[in-house]
Amino acid sequence: MNPRLASIAAFAEARKLIPGGVNSPVRAFRNVGGEPFFVQRAAGAHIWDIDGNELIDYVGTWGPAILGHAPECVIAAIRETAGNGVSFGIPNPLEVEMARLIRAWMPSVEKVRMVNSGTEATMSALRLARGFTGRDKIVKFEGCYHGHGDSLLVRAGSGALTHGEPDSAGVPRAFAELTLTLPFNDVEALKGLFAREGREIAAVILEPIPANAGLYFPQPGFLEELRALCSQYGAVLIFDEVMTGFRVARGGAQELYGIVPDLSTMGKVIGGGLPVGAFGGRAEIMDQLSPDGPVYQAGTLSGNPLAMAAGLAQLRELERVNGWQRLEEIGAAFEEALGPVLKRKAGALTFHRVGSMFCLFFTGGPVLNLADALKSDREAFGKFFHRALDSGVYFAPSPFETGFLSLAHTFEDIETTARVASEALG
Repeated sequence: MNPRLASIAAFAEARKLIPGGVNSPVRAFRNVGGEPFFVQRAAGAHIWDIDGNELIDYVGTWGPAILGHAPECVIAAIRETAGNGVSFGIPNPLEVEMARLIRAWMPSVEKVRMVNSGTEATMSALRLARGFTGRDKIVKFEGCYHGHGDSLLVRAGSGALTHGEPDSAGVPRAFAELTLTLPFNDVEALKGLFAREGREIAAVILEPIPANAGLYFPQPGFLEELRALCSQYGAVLIFDEVMTGFRVARGGAQELYGIVPDLSTMGKVIGGGLPVGAFGGRAEIMDQLSPDGPVYQAGTLSGNPLAMAAGLAQLRELERVNGWQRLEEIGAAFEEALGPVLKRKAGALTFHRVGSMFCLFFTGGPVLNLADALKSDREAFGKFFHRALDSGVYFAPSPFETGFLSLAHTFEDIETTARVASEALG
């Protein structure tokens, strides 16, 4: 590997101009030590930093790069669309095409509105749920991250968790008091909360597969009980599928588990790498949005033609190549390749995978919720991260982030990664 001299210089300059030198906190490497590298370009499953080092990438833009970086179908769609203008602030046909595709692939969504980020999607979905129910309280689960909206930075995951401060300064106490938190997978706690406060709860929001405090899974019966309680008490059930939507299955996690939420939030994969988000669900709820209803939500760049074109190209390519089956095959091969080192380190590591999403916890299992994930040995992860990085493999710079495979990852990439992981773990 080349010395990262150019990245060191770039980061020093960035810190003079950008808070912490980064535009999203987890990029700062605070949880693994050292300084971040700067990327020059990306193609397929590989990235190249500004010092000329080539890395196998398992971050994939934190999820959107499901085909790999810079797939030709997406680049061509952006190029063609940009020739007609990059933004209008006026309805365009691509918005309607995207809405039609989302509704076809995710049947719980009868109507959908486009926004520009996952944070916008979840923030808007909660406002809509409150407007629809006339209630104020919301329920979230510890470790589930739903963007940086004020009401949701309570026992959050992702970057908030990485930096050891689950709550954020600047969030009014009154907002936090309206957000009730529960441990994931705790059915009895869920039942108890609804028995006490059910008639005041506007919505329950969760990642059906939590992927911002590592990656762990709903236990049998948990989502079913949650669905039943929301129906019984008239609360809106919101699935945050910003990560899982159109990645773990054509219809997202709700297809895998057979649960029908009232609202869903989406992002990442549906933008082909461009800024995007969406929220949708039952028509009677969505019709409360302005201009038809009293719940206000707007966005100058919502439905941006470049993002719509890129997302449509990516989703259609996924369907054309039966992408979800291929991703499962790649994921299974990845898990199998790591098998020997996982067996050697049994009791110290826990590996979770669903399709093309994975996480290596530096703790013995089981990992069912945030409390379990927090048992991870952060120092051991940091050492592993840097050893892998120095050997040409880039994992997320936090033990509490999910890794992503893509259709561009080859079996050679996987074999190399398994060798590097084995050496990095000692």
